[in-house]
Amino acid sequence: MKTLLLPFVLLFSIASFAQTGYDVKFQIKNNTDTTMFLVRTIFDKQYISDTCKKVKNGLVQFKGKKTLDKGVYTLVSQEKSVYFDFLINDSYNFTVSFDRNDIVNSLKSNGSKENEDMFAYLKFMTNKNAEFIKAKDQATKMNKTDSAKFVKEKFEAMTKDVVKFEEAFMKKVKGTFTYDFLNMKSEKEAKEVPKASNGRPDSLWRYYYYKNHFFEGVDFKDKRIVTIPFFDDRVKRYFDGVIFQYSPDSLIKELDWMLSQCVTNELVYNLLLGHFTYKYEQDKRMSFDKVFVHLADNYILNGKAKEVYTEETVKAIKKRVDVLRNLLIDSKASELYMIDTVDARKVIKMGFDTVISSKSATELYYKNIDKLTPMFKTLYMVNAKFTILVFWDVDCSHCQTEIPKLHEELKKVKGKIDYKVVSVYTKEEFEKWRKYIIEKKLTDFYHLYDPIHLNNIKDKYDIISTPVIYVLDKDKLIKGKKIAADQMVGLLEYLNSVDKTPSKK
Repeated sequence: MKTLLLPFVLLFSIASFAQTGYDVKFQIKNNTDTTMFLVRTIFDKQYISDTCKKVKNGLVQFKGKKTLDKGVYTLVSQEKSVYFDFLINDSYNFTVSFDRNDIVNSLKSNGSKENEDMFAYLKFMTNKNAEFIKAKDQATKMNKTDSAKFVKEKFEAMTKDVVKFEEAFMKKVKGTFTYDFLNMKSEKEAKEVPKASNGRPDSLWRYYYYKNHFFEGVDFKDKRIVTIPFFDDRVKRYFDGVIFQYSPDSLIKELDWMLSQCVTNELVYNLLLGHFTYKYEQDKRMSFDKVFVHLADNYILNGKAKEVYTEETVKAIKKRVDVLRNLLIDSKASELYMIDTVDARKVIKMGFDTVISSKSATELYYKNIDKLTPMFKTLYMVNAKFTILVFWDVDCSHCQTEIPKLHEELKKVKGKIDYKVVSVYTKEEFEKWRKYIIEKKLTDFYHLYDPIHLNNIKDKYDIISTPVIYVLDKDKLIKGKKIAADQMVGLLEYLNSVDKTPSKK
């Protein structure tokens, strides 16, 4: 038995099939449990479907008037340990018997042909594995050469037996849910790999064969697949380890393909969409926020996720996407109207540091507009091949490390790459800010801030925490974002190498 680690929670509502009622029994020899759970996996979580609180003489009975959804279920003990998986599909009334001291070899099903088949498969595979373990134990008594030869021969012989058994077995059960269950866990490796030009097996051909057959035989329109314990792992492995993720567009193509295989607003579609949306909203890779925006635009904000998210959640997603959409790679950076350190004291004398409401700030702004207008420094006034836009705060401990480091790192490419740094202070304490600039000798930056509160930088540039660093090209298109100080030189050198516009010398 294996330990069931995930917590039990109530089973959420899932559409039922036509037949009503169920009566599933387990007759257990040498039983010691008094309570048993009927547990169902839904993608990557487990839910209790029923509980038997009175186990007498080894008889466990799960019975109800309502229909159980078809799929894979698990018998779980009161200690939350898993006995085995079984199917509720071809029958809602059957009995499974087994001996607790030898579960696999004693498993029998009466009333469910699909479970009989699955238990036969489990028995064969378990015994083959035990046979190999026994062979390895025997090998420990031999010398190194004989041991290696013995184990190799045993492994090859057993592999042939397993392959032969599996081929015959899968052919026998094809068209049943037993087949779907076992097909989900099987790896579709190529049996014959052509040779590459170097005479070796073509690894690229092998990869594409593996990728293209990874979901062979999987019907995404069948809601039962989300109950198969291997389904969530298969989906996650495909997106995390099988496909090439060289760009957000390549990932988007794969996501669109998988979701197109599902029935919109049905169980499989809803679970996958929820999983992908959460996963890629959390993705920290530069430029991959495009994936989250794509999912929101094409599957959530257009009404195709009514069964996944509430209206309130959809509104929150829309608000988040509206911020990110304008900050995608190659988007035009929003203009900023800021005040330089040299003019800060003039602005303070106007009274902007003491305003207590947006109304009074607006009135003060229009009262002094003629004086303020010549003071404004804008982002688009900066003329350089690359503009490094940095948002930071003097009191931020991470900023205190990153900003001086950025200043030092950029010295490595000074005079070699045409860049300028626009340093935006996100707070209003002028004297503290000015003192820090002088103390750290940050002389190569244009230091700006917004005492007038004209710029909503939080939404314009997604400033949730600091520091935040963007890299813009000569047209103020975003080419890099939210990068660390020690990544800056490498990124500038790369961008400079692909941009054919000559740098200033």
